[in-house]
Amino acid sequence: MSGLVTGDAVVLGLQPARLPSRALAVLIDLVVVWAVYLLFSIGLAVATASLDEAAVMALSVASFLLVLVGAPIAVETLSHGRSLGKLACGLRVVRDDGGPIRFRHALVRGAMGVVEILMTFGVVALVASLVSERGRRLGDVFAGTLVVRERIPAARVLAVPPPPPWLVGRFAGLDLSAVPEALWLEVRQYLTRSRELDPVVGRRLAERLADELVARTGTPPPAGVPADAYLAGVVAERQARDARRAFAPSAGGVVPGAVPPPSVPAASVIDPPVPPAATSPVTSPAVTSPVAPPAVAPPVVPPVGGSSAGSGARATGFAPPA
Repeated sequence: MSGLVTGDAVVLGLQPARLPSRALAVLIDLVVVWAVYLLFSIGLAVATASLDEAAVMALSVASFLLVLVGAPIAVETLSHGRSLGKLACGLRVVRDDGGPIRFRHALVRGAMGVVEILMTFGVVALVASLVSERGRRLGDVFAGTLVVRERIPAARVLAVPPPPPWLVGRFAGLDLSAVPEALWLEVRQYLTRSRELDPVVGRRLAERLADELVARTGTPPPAGVPADAYLAGVVAERQARDARRAFAPSAGGVVPGAVPPPSVPAASVIDPPVPPAATSPVTSPAVTSPVAPPAVAPPVVPPVGGSSAGSGARATGFAPPA
């Protein structure tokens, strides 16, 4: 890791690119650039077949500077230090303070690259990278840049070994609130790498960490418990508490400290409400119900040849035919 200091006096830990990865990135860039230059030269030769020799030479020099020098500078400027080869190898060009490069940095690197890479076939760049502490070539030295690794493989995470079965749950009442995170990290690192340590050194380290835990918690370990087993049991207890704290709201839906809802009788939840029995046929005016239309009595037809006065029926004015 290389300690780069930013303008705000912040130290950045960046890993400089090694020589094999840089050489592979340069090789990929050269293959792409020379392929584009050859295609451009063939097209230019066909297009300038009718011109004189001086014009053809001038166009050849211009195409050389445009493709082999200008194109890499433009690519590094627009991509902030990531050419095609560097992108494939996971590399990037940054300033000495860790910031992205600009046009002037790419210009100095490209101009020096013509001398130390193209004209000398990379010999000068190779020697300068081997001599430099950070693996920088002359273009990086004059431009104030550095090629770093942008993709770093993730470190392998080792699991903490479980405590002995007879220690599970014995530290449930231990107060762990005063233990700092730095001490937890030391204990975890010791437990994950205890098998790689020398037995004597590992026992002394475990005893020192156990003494620090006892000083922070105020409770001595049980009698006859080894220091490494005590550390494993305490770490397992802390992990169990973190798991309960993390999954308790999602599992039971109860947040610690919240007021529980009032209890509801079981009968009111299970049995549906029964409406009260009707005590009067009279409908309450507050209850809205559809009103039935009044019944219409059929017309009374008077008997033939008789009068409707004696029958008590209402006269309709209709006289049947004789």
